[in-house]
Parts: sequence; structure tokens; C-alpha cells
Amino acid sequence: MNVVFLGSGQFGLACLDAVARSRHNLPLVVTQPSHAAGRGRKPRPTPAAQWASGHSIAYFETEDVNASEVIDKIRETEPDLIVVIAFGQKIGRHMIGLPAKGAINVHASLLPKYRGAAPINWAIINGEKETGISIITLSEKMDAGHILAQQSSQILPDETAGQLHDRLAEMATPLLIKTIDQIEAGTATSREQDHRRATLAPKLKKTDGYVDFSEPAETLARKIRGFWPWPGAAAMYVSRQSQKSLRVTLARAEVVQAGTSTDLAPGTLDDELNVICGRDALRLEELKPAGGRLMKFADFVNGWHVQPGDFFARIE
Repeated sequence: MNVVFLGSGQFGLACLDAVARSRHNLPLVVTQPSHAAGRGRKPRPTPAAQWASGHSIAYFETEDVNASEVIDKIRETEPDLIVVIAFGQKIGRHMIGLPAKGAINVHASLLPKYRGAAPINWAIINGEKETGISIITLSEKMDAGHILAQQSSQILPDETAGQLHDRLAEMATPLLIKTIDQIEAGTATSREQDHRRATLAPKLKKTDGYVDFSEPAETLARKIRGFWPWPGAAAMYVSRQSQKSLRVTLARAEVVQAGTSTDLAPGTLDDELNVICGRDALRLEELKPAGGRLMKFADFVNGWHVQPGDFFARIE
């Protein structure tokens, strides 16, 4: 079959590579426009565009995938199937109805739970024990299509969003190829989602990562894992002695019981350099200072001469 791929983000690359290596034909990749990135703010192609360029696969960038000229360009490839993964634009009904065998989407949750742009992050933040991959028919309503295939996986206790992202991306590849083969053979079956059980996973903003230590330590530990590597669980470290401050991103932390210093304000480092929270405390393991590299908290303690009574303040 001719399979046209619509995708932008890193999550779809393993599947994109699997389609290219399969017996199916990959005539075209469609992706979002290049965006400014890095200190120089130079235009950077999407991961999907970089992949296509590196594999000599035809691709083009578009700000509006539903524009008539875009639909015409895709129509020229005589697509049998469109595969959409982490594309970043809403797909309209004319595009959905273009291929002979329709359009499908790979989504990183067990739908109908966690419809939206950030299902991996919210599953960790909300303390889910299980997540997975869903392959669905594309519909005009976000992530509401019929389920063609699903595969579940446990979320590991210390797994970050970045780690879970990479693991689910690899897990999706054999499921996608199997589904494409079934669609070609006419043996694919689908079932409607139970829309009453739908939950949302909205796109994250930078400010979502601003840490409030008045929350319980367990909640904060999940947010630290769920926000890593982006947007990052960020706070301001303040030295009580010098009053110097530094923005840091917390990468790993373990929940511990608060010691005897229960009268300390949330965000304060106790005698064991654990961070007091609204309930219990956090033992920091890794963090990333602004403009610096990811480091062990012990190295940060030595470099900044961290002492009990120093504190982490919420970014305003």
C-alpha cells in the first residue's frame, strides 16, 4: 500500500522508520514548518522532516494541512492509507476521506483515557500505574475515533516522561505494522470508544512546571517525573546566607518522611537537606541549574555550599 505519513514530533520516528522498512511504500511525509530554536533562534526542521531528509524520502512542510493545495499534493501520491502521529494540527474531513482505506492515528494512551497533546506526562503526573498505545481511526473530534488496536504497559515507579515516551514509541512500531497489514488484507476490526470514560491530557505550558512545595511530596515527585524533560519542574534556589538565587529544574527526587523540623516552611531544606513539602519531604537526587548541565544534587550542594535553612521558592 501507499502510506502517507503526517507527523512532526520525535514520538513518531520509530513508526516512520518501521513503515519505511516494511513492504509498504512511503511516498511522502507531511510535517509542520521549521521553527526557531536554540540561542541563535535559527529555523530548525521538525524531527520528522530531518528523518525524511536523511532517508531521501520526499517531504514538505505546511502550516495548514487542510488547504486545498496540500490535499491535491497528497492526492497525487495515490495514498491507500494516511498514518498520523504527533502531527500538531487538526485533520479535517476532506483529508480523512482522501485515502482509499482511510486514515489512522497512533496515540500514547489507553483511549478513551488521556485524549490530547500530553498523554504521557499526565499519566505520570496523575499517578497512573498503567498506560499504553492505541491505534484508532481518525475522526474530526480529537482522539475520538474507533479503536483498531491497543497494547498496555506498566509505568515503572521511577520512570520519567522522557523515558516512557521513548519506550512507548518503540512499543508502537510492531502494533502499527500489524494494523496496516490487517487494513490492507481487509481483516482489521474496530470498536467504538466509551466516550463517557474520556479524560483529557491538555498541552503543557512552561508555567505548568513551576513547583509549589506546599503540595504533598508524593504529588511533587510525580510532577518532577512527569515534567521531565519538558517543561521541567522548576523553582528558584535561594541561599539564606548570601541571598543569592538560581533557577533550577528538578529532575529526580524521592519521597521521604519529614524529620523533626516539621515547623519549617514548605520549600525549606531541613538538617538532612531534604526539602520540606506540604506533607512529607523530598530528597533531591538530580537537578539542572539554569544554563548548566544535569548534575547530582550532592554536586550542586558542594558547588553552591548549600546549607540547612536554604530554600526553594516558587517562580512567580
